[in-house]
Amino acid sequence: MADNYIKSMLGDNERALLVTRQHWFVLFSSILLEIVVTMGVIIGASIATKNYPPAGVSFVLVILPLLSMLHDVLVWRNRKYMVTNRRVIQFSGIFNKSVVDSSLEKVNDVKMNQSFFGRMFDYADVEIMTASEMGVNVFKRIGEPVNFKTAMLNAKERMGYEGSSTHGRPADNIPALIAELDELRKKGIVTDEEFQSKKKELLAKI
Repeated sequence: MADNYIKSMLGDNERALLVTRQHWFVLFSSILLEIVVTMGVIIGASIATKNYPPAGVSFVLVILPLLSMLHDVLVWRNRKYMVTNRRVIQFSGIFNKSVVDSSLEKVNDVKMNQSFFGRMFDYADVEIMTASEMGVNVFKRIGEPVNFKTAMLNAKERMGYEGSSTHGRPADNIPALIAELDELRKKGIVTDEEFQSKKKELLAKI
């Protein structure tokens, strides 16, 4: 679910379709050393003081890895990837926010690299190739990669449909357009409400 900051970045008639972040493996690998150091300090201090709680220097030695761990957790929590009906957006930063987005219109291809363990634990690298100056955006080890890629492709296809104009088309093409719309509805790309609304608009042109 998108938080208030993410929602504030959405334009008029823009809606979030999927929000994900890097897999928890990324967080675990970042804080593993800090966990080991913290446990080592606690155990070492307990042995040195005959099982009394650590104090003084030992307390400082415990606080430092804990603060580093907190920083890594906050960095992980605040790095998010979102697919909307118009864009793909990457958010990062705890206090100073960085937002990088790519219009779906400029997305040429999406490539997913998923290892054996990635298939087991549901993470992968996703490369988004665009026609913009950035060229390729690489999202490393994101969670729900298949859903992320599918949401992008469906949104891009829907955008192409919604962006197509029916002005100037003869009325006898409208049943074919409604049939195409129904196919999109069956694939889940268009909701029932959107189908009925667009169908009503098309029938009004006859």
